[in-house]
Amino acid sequence: MADGAQVGQAWDSGSLRSLFDPATGLLDRRVLSDEGIYRLELERIFARGWNFMCHESQIPEPGDYFINYIGEDQVIVVRDEEGRVNVLLNTCRHRGNALCRAEQGHAKSFVCSYHGWNYALDGRLIGAPGQKTYYHDDLDRDRLGLAKAAQVDSYLGFYFATLAPDAPSLHDYLGEVGRTGIGMIAAYGDVEVVDGVQKNVIGCNWKIAVDNLFDWYHVPYSHASAQSAGFIDIAEILYPKNQMVMLGEYGHGIGGPGIPREMQDRIDAMSDEERLAYSRTLPSTAPRVRPHAATQLMGPVGVRSMGHPNIFPNLWVTMSGLQICLRLPRGPSHTELWWFTIVPKGIPPEARRAMIRQANHVFGPAGLLEQDDGENWSQSTRSARGAASRKLGHTLSMGLGRDTAAPGEGAGASYIETSINEHGQRWLYRAWTEWMAARDWAELKANHTQPPTGVV
Repeated sequence: MADGAQVGQAWDSGSLRSLFDPATGLLDRRVLSDEGIYRLELERIFARGWNFMCHESQIPEPGDYFINYIGEDQVIVVRDEEGRVNVLLNTCRHRGNALCRAEQGHAKSFVCSYHGWNYALDGRLIGAPGQKTYYHDDLDRDRLGLAKAAQVDSYLGFYFATLAPDAPSLHDYLGEVGRTGIGMIAAYGDVEVVDGVQKNVIGCNWKIAVDNLFDWYHVPYSHASAQSAGFIDIAEILYPKNQMVMLGEYGHGIGGPGIPREMQDRIDAMSDEERLAYSRTLPSTAPRVRPHAATQLMGPVGVRSMGHPNIFPNLWVTMSGLQICLRLPRGPSHTELWWFTIVPKGIPPEARRAMIRQANHVFGPAGLLEQDDGENWSQSTRSARGAASRKLGHTLSMGLGRDTAAPGEGAGASYIETSINEHGQRWLYRAWTEWMAARDWAELKANHTQPPTGVV
């Protein structure tokens, strides 16, 4: 592996692609520590990709807003008077001050606290103190509205935005695997986000927090204390020999336990009432059996997945949709985690409280499992900065060349049924190198790898 001792190395297409070798599974540790790589990620991945913004239940009325990020660009997600959802950069066009400081709320307009410039909910500059006396009516308000995301769209009530005008539509970007991942959340009916997003910062690179969601190899070792404390029964959640990995275009993936086809055939023969009764016989940590309607949202392959989807680049769906988590980059060595808890609409209060309690205690700042994971991620990131250790690489070779991928139900997807593996991690880093090497969307569309079929 190349020596990365140079400071401020210029990264061209070839050098970026060399950072991960899909034929061996060897990952260059500089992807977790190099400042130049990180700055390029902000441009070529986050500014270019479709980023999760919020759920419709968080901004139901005109004037409702939610603050989020595209990379390190803070944005206001707001519903305007016409009911449209706008994604506006939270930076005044005068001196760059943040317009909105609250994380979520309701507003009639956004007024800058520095000099009082006033913006409408659709981003238009509608007022500036001293326009006549100080600016002598020379201020071009039409040109000085807030910068907007190039495209905003939603799928099943989940809003996404991209800064790239040449990006494909959200539907095409998500593809079968991305839509399956979001369908997992909506499989039981209409949902809403619980007020209060839990946030914490971990000293790790954002990608290692992402690739861990495909990693079921770590569960019996990293989370042994949770087993010892009786918090989880690893045997009830792991299913090491019944794993299913779904690979989608542009880096989307799902990895984890899968329902064998024969078992799904038996479930398909059940009514929704029978499925609910069967779910009540399962351990409390086991996912519920999904209703008939889930197959329409997730497809006949996706409905068998009980694993973890990642909507590239950084949206994790976990616990069969009870939680989603954004892994927001904060430099090459820090990641801010945002945990959203999602519950069915109209659920009885006691059941709602139980779901929130479960979410709080599994993942997030107070989650027992997250404490284990965060320590591992931070140590793995720290070792990527050492003069000697950064040259060693990460070895992601589990299952390489020993499994077979079958085509998905639609174009741009494939799936693998196997034991515990590292197919998801390899797919993530392969896609990452392609995003990083491509100078624009036209190049990425032309050169990204299609989900494989055959031996993988």
